[in-house]
Amino acid sequence: MEQALKGIKILDMTHVQSGPTCTQLLAWFGADVIKVERPGGGDATRGQLRDLPDVDSLYFTMLNHNKRSITLNTKSEAGKKIFSKLVAHCDALVENFAPGALDRMGFSWAQIQRINPRIVYASIKGFGPGPYEDCKVYENVAQCTGGSASTTGVIDGFPMVTGAQIGDSGTGLHLALGIVTALYQRTVSGKGQRVECAMQDGVLNLCRVKLRDQQRLKNGPLKEYPQFPNGEFGNAVPRAGNASGGGQPGWIVRCKDWENDPDSYIYVIAQEGAFPGLANAIGHDDWLNDPEWNTPEARLPKLDEMFSEIERWTLTKTKFEVMDILNRLNVPCGPILSMEELANEKSLRETGTVVEVDHPERGKYLTVGNPIKLSDSYVDVSRSPLLGEHTDEILSELGLDIEEIRQAKEHGAV
Repeated sequence: MEQALKGIKILDMTHVQSGPTCTQLLAWFGADVIKVERPGGGDATRGQLRDLPDVDSLYFTMLNHNKRSITLNTKSEAGKKIFSKLVAHCDALVENFAPGALDRMGFSWAQIQRINPRIVYASIKGFGPGPYEDCKVYENVAQCTGGSASTTGVIDGFPMVTGAQIGDSGTGLHLALGIVTALYQRTVSGKGQRVECAMQDGVLNLCRVKLRDQQRLKNGPLKEYPQFPNGEFGNAVPRAGNASGGGQPGWIVRCKDWENDPDSYIYVIAQEGAFPGLANAIGHDDWLNDPEWNTPEARLPKLDEMFSEIERWTLTKTKFEVMDILNRLNVPCGPILSMEELANEKSLRETGTVVEVDHPERGKYLTVGNPIKLSDSYVDVSRSPLLGEHTDEILSELGLDIEEIRQAKEHGAV
């Protein structure tokens, strides 16, 4: 069994999270990802949020598996020559620098095309063309400018960002799709092309149901939101707490021992087709023949009361007991799983979603594995590279002999 992207070479000029997420995904599928780093320091995340002194941080290691590292001073003339060789050698170049950084290095898109007409040049930026295109963007800025924060948070409370990295990692996933799409088109056109993903655009894509609701709001109140019928809607989609975005009422309710366990909660959706089973389970079979309760329309004005009654029942059981009972009744639900529970979940280890990796300096650690499973392409998660670990190896592949490699080091190019 061969890996899906075996033979594809990626010139990885990315750093921190958004770009490395993209290139790590390509590496998991078998692409040879050559990570270019600054001599002496490397990717800034190697030293950020360290839990062990003088060892690459988990921030870095969990975003750079299956890659090779070369140190290269692209500001030196010798370094520029090596970089040109890398451009000619690779199928795609991926970068998430500030706007114009590669141009200032002397490698505009036009110049890169002259070196390698077949290369795919992929970039992550904060914003697309417009008034903010030159602004620097980080994860939470992207969430705020892409619509996530304005629609997340406690009802009538202040905006909140989500713990999921939808700005950085989310955009990296979008860019990976753009790269493989461009590589596929190259098989027909024979040419490379530019691929760009803006973090604002990526977050907005993940918030599409809220843009849907913005348009629905013009034609009347959003009846599935907690603000209906007792609250007032303004001109924009409001924050909706834990309400479901799919049109079926849902909420997080407490479970047994919630006073001592901050994650003893479960999300329950009162789906119309499964409502009879839910009502019976919580001891409210009386609702089924009561016109005040037995239709979705009748329940809408009383969602607070309905979930309070559901919670009276869930408080008598653990979140896993609730899930076991309601799953058998086809009631959509999901326990709030802590990071500790996910790290120890046996099934996630078996599927390779959580993987234990051995590192020569930090020892064994847990990381997320490839979330995308292919039946005919295996994934073997290997450790992140040490800084410059593969420099000589990669230079040799570019055609430099031992003396040329020595001179490159002498001139500070690598």
